[in-house]
Amino acid sequence: MPAIEILSWSFKQESINQINNKEQYLNYPVIYVLNGNKEAYIGETVYFKNRMKAHLKVRKNIDQINLIKHEKFNRSATFHLETKLINYFLGDEKYTLQNKSKTASDFTHNYYNKPYYDQQLFKELWQKLHEQKLVDHELHVIENKDIFKLSPFKELSLEQLELKEKVLEFCEKQVKANTSEYGSLLVIEGEAGVGKSVVLSSIFNTIQERAEEASTNLFGTENYLVVNHEEMFKTYKGIAKQVKHLKGKNFAKPTPLVNKLQKERKKVDIIFVDEAHLLLTKSDTYNNFHGNNHLEELLKLAKIVVIIYDQDQVLKLKSLWGAATLQQLKKLSTYHEEYQLTNQFRMQANDDVINWINSFKRKKLKPFPKDKNYEFTVFENMKDMHEKIKEQNNAFGLSRVVSTFDYLHKKDGGTYYVKESTGEYKMPWNTTSTKYTWAEKAETVNEAGSIYTIQGFDLNYVGVVLGPSVQYDATKDEIVIDTSKYMDKGAYTGTEGIENINEAKEKIVLNSINILMKRGIRGLYIYASDGALREKLLEYQKTIEKHE
Repeated sequence: MPAIEILSWSFKQESINQINNKEQYLNYPVIYVLNGNKEAYIGETVYFKNRMKAHLKVRKNIDQINLIKHEKFNRSATFHLETKLINYFLGDEKYTLQNKSKTASDFTHNYYNKPYYDQQLFKELWQKLHEQKLVDHELHVIENKDIFKLSPFKELSLEQLELKEKVLEFCEKQVKANTSEYGSLLVIEGEAGVGKSVVLSSIFNTIQERAEEASTNLFGTENYLVVNHEEMFKTYKGIAKQVKHLKGKNFAKPTPLVNKLQKERKKVDIIFVDEAHLLLTKSDTYNNFHGNNHLEELLKLAKIVVIIYDQDQVLKLKSLWGAATLQQLKKLSTYHEEYQLTNQFRMQANDDVINWINSFKRKKLKPFPKDKNYEFTVFENMKDMHEKIKEQNNAFGLSRVVSTFDYLHKKDGGTYYVKESTGEYKMPWNTTSTKYTWAEKAETVNEAGSIYTIQGFDLNYVGVVLGPSVQYDATKDEIVIDTSKYMDKGAYTGTEGIENINEAKEKIVLNSINILMKRGIRGLYIYASDGALREKLLEYQKTIEKHE
């Protein structure tokens, strides 16, 4: 079997001139990596020498050319591998990338023998790059990083590409047209796991590239990506450090950005909001927000606001979004459009598993679904579930226990625990970190994560502790939520104007369960603290085991 070869030269005209014109790779599909001390650029071409001459005129901070060749390369393969390399280089974090994002016309299509290039050949290529110290990390390490999963260079599905083109078109049109008090609004809806943040990361990167291009309507625009979530904020800031066209200052949390722009009496061009269901829907003087609604204030401060939204991921009463609230804000906006993302990307589970979780969210406990490709297991005790998670973490990485917020958890430096109903087994609640997201720290396999550490992120396997607030009524055959046992008291502040407070509190708890259960790519494990619920779940599990 032919091997991957990497040839290297100095990034100088003399080096290019010395290349023998009879070399086959000069008019053959190849990939190349240009690198300096801190920056890199990845490309593919069939006209290597001409492309290098063009790069010499424009590329800065580069001192080495690395040409990657293989006799089985074809144009489709090199194009696909170029895209894949860009994503893995971003996750490797050795270099800041000078690459620009792909457009819909650059969509990587299927081609003959794609699995061979995608898996076998790419592994060989990465190993060569690792040997030559062009990359620092093994593939499996990168694949479990949040920065890799939210890469703005990710290959998008046709549905995601269609959305990206729609957003870019909306922005280019509205940024010139809108001179009103309130901005134009684009609402993108989709439930957990449909790839909302991935497509937003790609869109924002392209917007920021176009802000530097004099030939586009977006040239010179001032734009921000906002997220009201500490762990997601860390990930976006991390991406900004690795991508040339992104700047850390263009990522913000909503309250500081609102207060800053109001103080400067300034209106910017576009504000993107990830996890918009976490925006406040009432004032929060404790956190220095004095407006009525985050989104309303942002609409006053930008010509365009694009939000990614899921009403089933609201976790606090002061962020309680209803259809009426959103409808009112749509009316306030100068112009609005909506888009729905539907295809599930995170969970490698069939519709039966997804529907089971969705029914649980509606307080209906259904018989267990069957799925040979997704591991769905209930445990009699928390210790066994934790041991299984540790086993999967050793095998696949990024496997963690998470829990409903039914146990005391304070940010006072003390250690607080998630406890089994019998009290025999306990796990410390998650600690916080200034740099890495919670699940990326190796030691957190011995902790239980809260909803605030894991919302918006993937795990390979997730073990969910359903605490004392989640119960089962055998007489009514339904899930019962005891909101008094939910310990996230901050989630219940801001009851003014809410008609049915208990129903609203119940929705907060059910939303958190839905989010926790949809974290696992490969599998979901459950331990229920409530005896009746645990018994019923185990009964359903035994029934399905008998029929297998």
